[in-house]
Amino acid sequence: MSAYVVVDITVTDPQEYQTYIQLAPAAVEAFGGKYLARGGKVEVLEGDWQPNRLVILEFPSMERAKEWLHSDLYQPARHIRHKTAQTNMIVVEAVS
Repeated sequence: MSAYVVVDITVTDPQEYQTYIQLAPAAVEAFGGKYLARGGKVEVLEGDWQPNRLVILEFPSMERAKEWLHSDLYQPARHIRHKTAQTNMIVVEAVS
């Protein structure tokens, strides 16, 4: 069953974060993932949530999403993301 990774990102070092933007897609694709949204316009419809840079990824399964996150291939990009941004990340299974 497909799974979606949703990330709310507050970039603290925009220049260095560009390196992350260059590195991350190859790791996402290697685990069967694809970007559904990546930093586009966000409009709050209800509530107090004010996302900054919102990213939504789709993976073939929740297991595959977690494999991507912890993979050796993604670690260099993940390290840069942790240095250059504050993030909140969840993974949710799709409706069957």
